[in-house]
Amino acid sequence: PPIFSSRSFTISDFSYGHDPYAHVSFLHRSKTTEIIHSTLNPTWDQTIIFDEIEIYGEPQTVLQNPPKVVIELFDNDQVGKDEFLGRSMCSPLVKLNSEMDITPKLLWYPVMNGDKTCGDVLVTAELILRHKVLTEFSLICFFQSIDTSMFVSQDGSNLPILPSQRAPSLYMVPQGIRPVVQLTAVEILAWGLRNMKNYQMASVTSPSLIVECGGERVESVVIKNLKKTPNFPSSVLFMKVFLPKEELYMPPLVIKVIDHRQFGRKPVVGQCTIDCLDRFRCDPYAGKEDIVPQLKGKSSFLSTPPCRDVVIEIEDTKPLLASKEEEIIDWWSKYYASTGEHEKCGQYIQKESVDGLQIYDCELEDVMEFEGLTDFSDTFKLYRGKSDENEDPSVVGEFKGSFRIYPLSDDPSVPAPPRQFRELPDSVPQECTVRIYIVRGLELQPQDNNGLCDPYIKITLGKKVMEDRDHYIPNTLNPVFGRMYELSCYLPQEKDLKISVYDYDTFTSDEKVGETIIDLENRFLSRFGSHCGIPEQYCSTPGENQLKPTQLLQKCSQIQRLPTTCDLAELFPDAHPVSLSFFIAEANKTLHQHLGAPEERLALHILRTQGLVPEHVETRTLHSTFQPNISQGKLQMWVDVFPRSLGPPGPPFNITPRKTLSKCAPFRYYLRVIIWNTKDVILDEKSITGEEMSDIYVKGWIPGSEENKQKTDVHYRSLDGEGNFNWRFVFPFDYLPAEQLCLVAKKEHFWSKDQTEFRVPPKLIIQIWDNDKFSLDDYLGFLELDLHRSIIPAKSPEKCSLDMIPDLKAVNPLKVKTASLFEQKSMKGWWPCYADKDGSRVMAGKVEMTLEVLNEKEADERPAGKGRDEPNMNPKLDPPNRPETSFLWFSNPCKTMRFIVWRRFKWVIVGLLVLLIVLLFVAVLLYSLPNYLSMKIVRPNA
Repeated sequence: PPIFSSRSFTISDFSYGHDPYAHVSFLHRSKTTEIIHSTLNPTWDQTIIFDEIEIYGEPQTVLQNPPKVVIELFDNDQVGKDEFLGRSMCSPLVKLNSEMDITPKLLWYPVMNGDKTCGDVLVTAELILRHKVLTEFSLICFFQSIDTSMFVSQDGSNLPILPSQRAPSLYMVPQGIRPVVQLTAVEILAWGLRNMKNYQMASVTSPSLIVECGGERVESVVIKNLKKTPNFPSSVLFMKVFLPKEELYMPPLVIKVIDHRQFGRKPVVGQCTIDCLDRFRCDPYAGKEDIVPQLKGKSSFLSTPPCRDVVIEIEDTKPLLASKEEEIIDWWSKYYASTGEHEKCGQYIQKESVDGLQIYDCELEDVMEFEGLTDFSDTFKLYRGKSDENEDPSVVGEFKGSFRIYPLSDDPSVPAPPRQFRELPDSVPQECTVRIYIVRGLELQPQDNNGLCDPYIKITLGKKVMEDRDHYIPNTLNPVFGRMYELSCYLPQEKDLKISVYDYDTFTSDEKVGETIIDLENRFLSRFGSHCGIPEQYCSTPGENQLKPTQLLQKCSQIQRLPTTCDLAELFPDAHPVSLSFFIAEANKTLHQHLGAPEERLALHILRTQGLVPEHVETRTLHSTFQPNISQGKLQMWVDVFPRSLGPPGPPFNITPRKTLSKCAPFRYYLRVIIWNTKDVILDEKSITGEEMSDIYVKGWIPGSEENKQKTDVHYRSLDGEGNFNWRFVFPFDYLPAEQLCLVAKKEHFWSKDQTEFRVPPKLIIQIWDNDKFSLDDYLGFLELDLHRSIIPAKSPEKCSLDMIPDLKAVNPLKVKTASLFEQKSMKGWWPCYADKDGSRVMAGKVEMTLEVLNEKEADERPAGKGRDEPNMNPKLDPPNRPETSFLWFSNPCKTMRFIVWRRFKWVIVGLLVLLIVLLFVAVLLYSLPNYLSMKIVRPNA
């Protein structure tokens, strides 16, 4: 069988390579290949021949089920027993007729060591019937990378010819099977080495790089001091190598790092094998598109005849925005408008002159159009040491670089293609300012017994650590951090930014929820401008970016080698700059008065067509070292990197949460509710005399503040559903105007240390109850009012009906008039209360109220007490003029007799009195009549 090569062997000793050879077995015969020294990717290019092998059985049986060829790979050791690396098996191609025109094809077969894959071997084999009488076969096993050709034995048999020999008794893989190769250029961008670990208890100080591919190798210059300058002085390496045209047979590219030590020692301190090289192939003659064609077809401006004089008419119906907005607009308004949470952004989304953010639901490196931010250089992990059965080799460092692979002409007279790595950035260390914006966390893993956690942020950059333990967010899995951290660092020495989320604990050590690591160097060097996103609009107020759009455009042109200039007059020579400003769709939009110069706005528009990273918020997954494959939650955040060489950056974004932001902090508001009267309340009880009545009182509260429920006094014995109260409720609440929500903070349990915050819509709940002294009060009906969309009350109880409530099925909600109490400040009238009965709503009563919303200053200027307590003003509430029938029966016996007994039973009482008098008269008569009669009998004349 021809054995061409193998690849990707697991590192098993500290020599950073094996001395591998293959032991090939077929039935009872075996042979070995030559030994290839110090490599993990040996290329044998060898054909092994087993001649005159007897196989018992019918040839057709052998054709259908041929014996397998077993390839066992060993590492040759000078001392001791050779180490077993792995085993692979392949089935040979059976030829019962040597004249069959079938060529075997080399294929990669996995090399297994137990249950673990430890490499691949490129091999094929063919089994040829030698004599038709005797079942003797010749096995040809090709160890190389691709196909094998056939040979003919010298004894006159009808066998293929022997392949050429590289050494005595060492046959090469035949041309028909050998991969077709082509002269290829391999450009190596050897940018630098990162995070190199100690080797043999000594730090790596003076490393160099060796790149091997297809039998060729090239070595970089030595880094004199890795700690101070981890980049290579000369970054670009070049080598010519014959590589297969088919990607299947492409040999791996091996990267070795050698440390130059005293006494001439040069140990290999780390290495990496890259199997797939297809992603590095490129067309050396493919140029970048310039900026001008990208604008063609996107605007009718470019297709119109050029003109020098432009007259622009601005309609009066679209004036510039006022300098002072009535509502509060902050960064969170833009964020919520971009995430689709429109209920929290106010009127921000309805404005034409405001910009938005790009919200990515993944890491910025995972966004497809940004190519993992590895367009300039990629990161390759370097390995060293022997691996355990269930572990990968240890990572000992990283190589920063990239490759470009393209074909070369065999004709030396043809000019060489242009080099790909040109106009590289300065490789000296850069001092940078890093701003980390942590917006919020999503679905964090619970850490406490209550199923929640108390998260806070910890930032690690190089040796700098920022632990924001004092600003932990209690009792939440979706914290809103709104924190910005600013640090300085030197790139590339301090390139790894680690952002960790910890759970705050009082009596025990804090637990790590998860962490995410960002490579700042990739973001700084990427040509997608990922170090700082570009905004949608350019304003005269300074932004974060250190360069203006025209300067960024010039830099982008230089990096991408575009035939363009920073001068927009040269870029568009036939257009007036002012007319170009209106090319950016500004003629039909409301313009913000703080927009910058037209040239800058046009340059920004051109930059946004180049696929650069916009202003964004990325969503990064948190991972734990104990469970690396399980998400521990997510962080929405972004990072900006500013080189000090360009000057100080602009002011940072203020992403402080609205609850603490002075401009958008929750304002203390007061809702004053005056309950005047009720009408048509359900009569829920019967008196001792059988009359229908209710002892009415009204209860009210704001959702989220149930502990501050308030209720009126009781209007006893309402016989017609009418109640009189003149009672004031006062509800204080914290209100976020930007989100139009109430902020509620309270402890979930009495033993809770911290309060939990909730955001609830501002609503008022009004309920009508029937008071009972000796049993539970009876619920009669309720009313729920949204203070932002409150139904407009009726002016009289006759006009108050259930049709005023918008969520009834029988009513079109669009026809119901609503108003914001925060805009109107005060409302007075009649509102309907309803109750559910048999699945339908019925009128439970009508309430006459006055609703008034005041801020803290207005409440201080116009004080008012609860109920009718002092200060009883604004307005003053007098005791209600209730009918005399309104009293508590057992506390007023005289009124009870007058208004309950006498009113209902007076004729019965009168009749009973008359009857009593008559009965008394009859009784007296009956009592006196016998004596009178007897006296008349005895003394008739007396």
